[in-house]
Amino acid sequence: MVMLMPIYLLVVMSLKSPSDLREAPFSFPTSPEFENYPTAWQGATAGVSLGDSSIDSLTITIGSVMGVVTLGSLGAWTLARSGSRLSTGLYMLFVIGIIMPLELGIIPLYAAMRHLGLVGTAHGMILLNVGHYMPLSVFFYASFVRALPKEYEEAARVDGASLFRTFVRVVFPMLRPVHGSVAVVIGLITWNEFFLPLIFLAGSDTQTLPLGVYAFVGEFSAQWTLIFAAVTISIVPVLAFFLFAQRQLIHGFAGGIRG
Repeated sequence: MVMLMPIYLLVVMSLKSPSDLREAPFSFPTSPEFENYPTAWQGATAGVSLGDSSIDSLTITIGSVMGVVTLGSLGAWTLARSGSRLSTGLYMLFVIGIIMPLELGIIPLYAAMRHLGLVGTAHGMILLNVGHYMPLSVFFYASFVRALPKEYEEAARVDGASLFRTFVRVVFPMLRPVHGSVAVVIGLITWNEFFLPLIFLAGSDTQTLPLGVYAFVGEFSAQWTLIFAAVTISIVPVLAFFLFAQRQLIHGFAGGIRG
C-alpha cells in the first residue's frame, strides 16, 4: 500500500481542476476532470504531442539498449578473456567511468556533438547513450563472463569457428540472463533521462517524454494538473514493461548458470 500511494496521489491530482488542486490536493475529486488527459496528450509545445514524444523516446530507448547490449557484451567478453595487463587496465577505466559524472565533460562533449551534426537528432542521442552507459554494461557482463566455462568456446574454436563467430554463436546466447538485466536497467534509465535530452535536444523537433512533460512548466507558472496527467501517461509504459520483465531482471541479477 505504501508503494502504491504515490501512484494514487498522482492519478488523483491529475483529475483535479487547478482550483481543486489548491484547495484539497489529496482528496479524491468530486467531479473528475478527465479532459486533462487529452489536453496533456496534445502537448504544451506546438506541433509536438506526447504521442510524438513517446515515439521519440521509444526510438532512442530501443536504439540505446541494442547498442549497449551488443557492444557491452562484446567488449566485456574480450576484456574478461584476454587476461593481459592492458585488458585489466581498460576494465578499470570502465569501472572509473561508472563513478565519473557525465556533467564534468558536458561542454566539450556538446561541442563535439555539434561539430558532427548530431545535436538535436535521435541517432545522436543513441550514440551518446551507448557511450554513456557502456561502462555500466561492461561491468555487468564482465563479472558474468568470468563465471562462464571456457570449454564451450574452446570446442567452437576446435571446430574451426572464428573468434567473432564463437562470440555470436556460443557466448552471446549464454549471456541471455544478463541481456535481460542490462536491457531493463538501461531501458528504464534512458526512458526517464531528463538532463541529456534537455541539453542535446533543446529547440529541435525530437523531444523525449520527460521534455514533453517539462514543457508544461512556464517561466512564471506551471500547469500542475496537466503535468500530473502527463506524468501519469509517461509512467504507464514503464510500469507495464517492469511488470513484464521483473522476473528476467531478478534472474539476471542473481547470476550464475543453471545446468
